Parts: sequence; structure tokens; C-alpha cells
Amino acid sequence: MAKNHRSEEYIMYIKKILLSAATIAGVLTAGTLAANADTITVQSGQTVSEIAREHNTSVAQIKQANNLQNENLIFVGQKIEVGTATSTTTTAAPAQQAAQTTQQQAPAASTQQTTQQKAPVASTQQTTQQQAPAAQTNNNSASTQQTASVSTVSGSDQDAQSWIASKESGGSYSARNGQYVGKYQLSASYLNGDYSAANQERVAQNYVSSRYGSWSAAKQHWLSNGWY
Repeated sequence: MAKNHRSEEYIMYIKKILLSAATIAGVLTAGTLAANADTITVQSGQTVSEIAREHNTSVAQIKQANNLQNENLIFVGQKIEVGTATSTTTTAAPAQQAAQTTQQQAPAASTQQTTQQKAPVASTQQTTQQQAPAAQTNNNSASTQQTASVSTVSGSDQDAQSWIASKESGGSYSARNGQYVGKYQLSASYLNGDYSAANQERVAQNYVSSRYGSWSAAKQHWLSNGWY
């Protein structure tokens, strides 16, 4: 009989060890696995505070989990949900919502950054578009000035001017003959290093006006002497 009694004690000891190991495993996995709340049947003489103490929870949690209007009013045979799983789930929910909110807000923040980065490009394009008419105006002004410098004479004087240019250089602004340069074969010293078409026209006009008074008179001199 003593031997059997020891065997029973040994079996009970093994069961306690296994039960403790299971309890520890449940505690270790409680952070990652959502445990279902336990349901108990109210026994005679039990109170909500006693049930909460026995199941390591609180009266408020039991009242909330079971929608109790009065935690002091429970009945024998009534099913009561107990356990601490509710608090774990409740705590995790805000963190999950915050993570979802952060993920939802991330694309909006990226869009705002992209818009801000693109803004200077749009400003640059607008500035370029605004500057384009000014550049065109400047080009048109330069063309007008050049045209004005070319067309300073008219009628017979204009014909005489074209005739002299044709005889001197074939009408080419880039013609060179020793020290004589351009359309009217002016001395390089007259042009003062500026061989542009506008300067050639201006210097030629000043030269003819001061020396002959008109292009027609300059042509008559050229016909008599072979130069003007």
C-alpha cells in the first residue's frame, strides 16, 4: 500500500510540473496570441469581486465583458466571462489604429513633398515664359535698329548706295581687300574694329554725307574716278 501511495504522489508531482509548464507557455505566448475569455458558471455564494480575484481580473472588466448593469446582482447558474484577454486586445487596438493611420498619412506626406519639390520647377517655367516675350522684344528691337540703319536713304540715293555696294564688294559685309573691309570697302580704321553690318552701314552713311553730301554725288565721283 505504501508503494502505491508513493506512485500516486509521483504521478501528481508530474502532473503539477506539466501544468506549470503549460501555464508558463501560455504566459510567454500571451503577447502574440489573443486568448479567448474563459466562461464560468456562478456558484452559490459567489460574488463578482470574488470571481475577479480568483481569475486575476477586475470587477470593471467582468462588468464590461458581460454587460452587467449591477455588478452586485448575479445569479446562481449564470454564465460569466472572465479573463485578462480583453485588456490585452484593448491595449493593442490603439497601436494598430495608429500604425494604420501612419500608413494612410504617409502617401499624403509624400505627395506634399513632391508638390513642394515641383513648385520651383513650375516657377522656373513661368519665369522663362514671362522672359520669352522680353527676349523676342529685344530681338525685334535689334532687327528694327539694323533695318533702320540699313534703310537710311531712299529713292535715287538708295539706288546709288546699292550700286556702290555692288561695285565695291558685290554687296557682301564680309568682303576684305587689304585694309578695306565690308560691303562698302571702308578703311578698317573708320570701322574702329567693329565690323558688324549695322556699324558698316552707319559709318558708310556718315562718310558719304560728310564727304559728298549724298549717295548720288558719291556715285558720280565713283563713275569719274573709279572710287568714292
